[in-house]
Amino acid sequence: MDIYVGNLSYDTDDQSLQELFATYGSVTSARVIMDKFSGRSKGFGFVEMPDTAEANAAIGALNEQEFQGRNLRVNESQPKPRNDRPRGGGGGGGGGGGRW
Repeated sequence: MDIYVGNLSYDTDDQSLQELFATYGSVTSARVIMDKFSGRSKGFGFVEMPDTAEANAAIGALNEQEFQGRNLRVNESQPKPRNDRPRGGGGGGGGGGGRW
């Protein structure tokens, strides 16, 4: 199960996030999302736990609990919403095609 962890302290790193969840079971991965420009944490991350029962136990125990001075928001990660609109590029942008 992929778990969303929000409201993380900016001091939280991958290792401390993994250690927090490992008390509830096996952790496949733990990652704090970093801003690519500043290199600072964005204040949220994701933890992957292979056992659903252990993941649910971790969610139940850690949601709204204090960790490194912040009350965590922990829940099952939802898939990113799909946007079916085409993105940028293409097309002949910039004119109506009339003759000048």
